[in-house]
Amino acid sequence: QVQLVESGGGLVQPGGSLRLSCAASGFPFSDYTMRWYRQAPGKERIIVAYITNVKDANYIASVKGRFTISRDDAKNTVYLQMNSLKPEDTAVYYCQAQSTSGTYWGQGTQVTVST
Repeated sequence: QVQLVESGGGLVQPGGSLRLSCAASGFPFSDYTMRWYRQAPGKERIIVAYITNVKDANYIASVKGRFTISRDDAKNTVYLQMNSLKPEDTAVYYCQAQSTSGTYWGQGTQVTVST
């Protein structure tokens, strides 16, 4: 069956880095656009970054220059490298796979940026 499993979250100090991973299975990963979303406490889930099946990438303004999305189609995995983290980056981060065939979500991983 379809699975998206995020990992790599945790507690980090402001200015630190984390690398999130999302391992996919059960669908043709290389055909899908992959997105990272985040949801802060009491707020709506918002998109953070996406990467298409031809590796075009884009970011929301607040993370541009600090976050990098990438994908390894041989490993069916998408990554989100997060540098210069700020307290406002604290959220549950979710990966999403999307194509004309369907949309799938992972269960999320918590990222907390705090002293």
